[in-house]
Formats: sequence, structure tokens, C-alpha cells
Amino acid sequence: MFINSDSLETIQHSAADTVQAVAQTAEHGEAGGNLFTELLHHLKDSHEIEYPGGHLELPHFPPFEIGGLTIDLSITKHVLFMWLAAAILLLVTIKAAKKNSKSLIPKGIGNLIEVFVQFIRDEVALPNMGKGGLRYLPYLLTTFFFILAMNLLGLIPYGASATGNISVTLSLAVIAFIMIQLSAIKAGGFGNYLKHLTGGVHPMLWPIMIPIEVLGLFTKPFALCIRLYANMTGGHIVIVSMIGLIFLFKSYLIAPASVGFVAAINMLELFVAFLQAYIFTMLTSLFMGLGIKAAEEHHHH
Repeated sequence: MFINSDSLETIQHSAADTVQAVAQTAEHGEAGGNLFTELLHHLKDSHEIEYPGGHLELPHFPPFEIGGLTIDLSITKHVLFMWLAAAILLLVTIKAAKKNSKSLIPKGIGNLIEVFVQFIRDEVALPNMGKGGLRYLPYLLTTFFFILAMNLLGLIPYGASATGNISVTLSLAVIAFIMIQLSAIKAGGFGNYLKHLTGGVHPMLWPIMIPIEVLGLFTKPFALCIRLYANMTGGHIVIVSMIGLIFLFKSYLIAPASVGFVAAINMLELFVAFLQAYIFTMLTSLFMGLGIKAAEEHHHH
């Protein structure tokens, strides 16, 4: 490609302007408290809790090693908000259970909790797992309400989206993986559970079929992990992008449109908080139901 002297001079001036702009941005960013870092405070895990006018340091413990693996048990912001979600879940559900036990007609918070319980039972557990799946209803309800509580805490000012942390969603997916395998083993026995890994094909094809089936066991919880993490992270990134347009164009004229889009996305995030809790629970029950049915079919055969 041929570049003449005028084009080369233009490129040099553009590069110089870009470097100068980056330097000015960094300078103003340091003076302004690193704007985009503050906008992403919902997603960033840290050892401090921000509040208007300052921050609170969380307890920090020195890491230790076990078998060459470094483990840090320090309390972070996401850990704190997971504990807060669990505490809120316990208080609300215990209060609702006490109210419902004293009245034949649920009212207030008891009625609200019962609506969700009946929905998970009638629209998630029974269609996907049958009547035998009702024994796993407490696990499904705990999963739904815990994820919902963490999602909603990420929408409040100075809150944190624990489900926007890949470690949190991975832990939830590992628990789901264990429950999927245990439900299948309990339904048909360990022997029939191993038989379904062969896919019912001729033994000559087992070296091909068994690795594929084993891989399929791990892709399901992996999909649960990435889906929840990506959806809860994406909304915050879009909000930061909309606000960043104001500083990109360096004009107050773009502010009303950006603020309007941010308000609309926040309302959408409220819907997504409920939707993602439902999808994670529904897919978990679906995978458990598939394992139960496969194990029962091998048992009957």
C-alpha cells in the first residue's frame, strides 16, 4: 500500500492528538476519582464497601497454601452481599412460614412467597421432573430465591451483583451438577446410571459414545454458569456505555438521551433479575428430569 507524504503527516497528527487525549483523560480520570471504575462498582469485587462520602474496609486475612494451591479466605464485597442475600432470604421465608401457619388464607408477604412457591412447584418441578421430583422442590426453591435476592441486591445504589462474579455462578453450577447426578442415581441406581453413559449402542461404539456422554454431563452446568454470569454482567456494561456517551461526545445535549436509556435499562434489569433466577432454576429441574427419566427407562428395561 502506497502512502504519500500528506497522508503520513495526517496520520502523525492524528496519533499525536490521540495520545494527548488519552493523557488528558487519564489526568482528569485520576482527579475525578476514576469515573468508569466507579460506574462499574457493581461488578468489581473488592475488600471494601463504598458508601456516600467514603468506604469501609472489610476484614482481610493472610492467604495460605494447601498442596501448592493458594487459598484466600478474606471477606470481599461479593461474599458480604451473598451473606446478606442469605440472611434476607432466611428472615423473609421464616416470617412468611409463621404467618401462613397461623392463617388459612395467606396475606401480605406470606401470600407473595406462596405465589412463587406454587409457581416453581406447578410450572417448573412437576412438568420437568414429575411427581417424583417434588422431593427436590426445597433445593429448587432455595436456588430460585437465593439467585433472585443476589440479583436484586445488585440493583440498589452502592450494592454489588454477586451473580456477576464467575466464581459465584460456577459454585451454583457445581451444586446443580451434583444434584443432577444424585437425582439420576437415586432414580435408577448407580448401575443404571453408568449404563446410560453408553447411550444404548453396541459395545464396539462405547469408546466413542462414553466420552461424548461424559462431556455432555459437564456442558450443562457450564452453560448454566456462563448464562447467569453473562446476563447479569451485560446489563451493567450497557449502562456504563450509555453514560460514557456523555463524556465521549463531551456535550450536555446527549445527556437526556443517555439518562433515558439508562432508566429504561434499569427497569429491564429488574425484569432480568427475576428472569435469570427462573431460567437457572427451570434448566436445573429440566436437566434433573432428563437424568431421572433416562435412569428410570434403563431400570425398567
